[in-house]
Amino acid sequence: MAEAIINGISGLVAGFPELVLNWRNLIMLLVGFLLLWLGIKKDCEPLLLVPIGFGCILVNIPFSEVMSDLANEEGFLRVIFNAGIATELFPLLIFIGIGAMTDFGPVLAQPSTFLLGAAGQFGIFLTLLLALALGFPQLQAMSIGIIGACDGPTAIYVTSKYAPELLGAVSVAAYSYMSLVPIIQPPIMRALTTKKERETVMKPVARPVSKTTKLLFPLVITIVGGIIAPKGLPLLGTIMLGNLMKESGVVARLTKASENEIANVTTLFLGLAIGATMVGSAFVRVETLIILCLGFIAICLDTVCGVCFGKVLRVLTGGKFNPLIGAAGISAFPMAARVVQKEGNKWNKKSYLLMHAMGANAGGQIGSVIAAAVMLSVLAGMGVIR
Repeated sequence: MAEAIINGISGLVAGFPELVLNWRNLIMLLVGFLLLWLGIKKDCEPLLLVPIGFGCILVNIPFSEVMSDLANEEGFLRVIFNAGIATELFPLLIFIGIGAMTDFGPVLAQPSTFLLGAAGQFGIFLTLLLALALGFPQLQAMSIGIIGACDGPTAIYVTSKYAPELLGAVSVAAYSYMSLVPIIQPPIMRALTTKKERETVMKPVARPVSKTTKLLFPLVITIVGGIIAPKGLPLLGTIMLGNLMKESGVVARLTKASENEIANVTTLFLGLAIGATMVGSAFVRVETLIILCLGFIAICLDTVCGVCFGKVLRVLTGGKFNPLIGAAGISAFPMAARVVQKEGNKWNKKSYLLMHAMGANAGGQIGSVIAAAVMLSVLAGMGVIR
């Protein structure tokens, strides 16, 4: 009887010495708390970082059966992961919601800003080359480079499909750096521009965009983009479906559900599933730190390329273009556009760059998806992926 009681008590406390022995799990518990702190206290992408942080804590508790038990039966987080991450369903549902929330009117009113959205994706390819130079396999390098899209769902889709072992690190990097855009971008913007350039006042965008144009836009982008880069059609098609529903005005219930209820529930499950991949033994490695560093470099390079292309447009327009707008060419919508407006207004109180920046930012949304699609299709053509 006494032996049974002792064994029962030892079973209750067995997790504590196990946590000490598996120090990586202890570190990941602290990482989980850090993600919760960033989401709750600092308001850094809380919709994702809170469930990711909690999922990270759950999966690193000793003898946890949230992924699988001793009999190898699936735990509830494994069920969620298999249902939405392994099938790539969750990122695509998020993309429908993003499309339903995005107004491409500014980029249609000023098509030249779409070029800034393309320029803002060069960091993806430069970081891809850097990752390859550091010895990462091709598929892992592609997933690391896609952090530069500054687009969480795109990064999750590509990584879960082709480098699932990096999903936790890539996802945390993508969403963390998205929330840090207001801190990362301004110093780069100031370093690459002169005071005169930053003070440039842009004329208001007065060109109206017809409803027909807004309806045709998602259809044309889907067809043309699908023909050029068919591997990325799930990404491009879902975001354009959401936008078509929004612009049509005849499926208000579907549009509202896509940008609210469906997006919210999917985000919750997506965060938990990502957190479940952050097991100490797989996450606490030197490679993870390198990935986080490369992700930061990718965002910085995106900003550099966007601002530099903005300077090119300034030359082509005879000094009438404010190159700060180029920083909005990333996919962090509408955060990057607000950063540009704030920075421009700081140097010239008469400067109102928001609508111009929104055009570049909307172009960046499309550009990040097309960049991922092109990358996937090129690798498919090379025989790296099927």
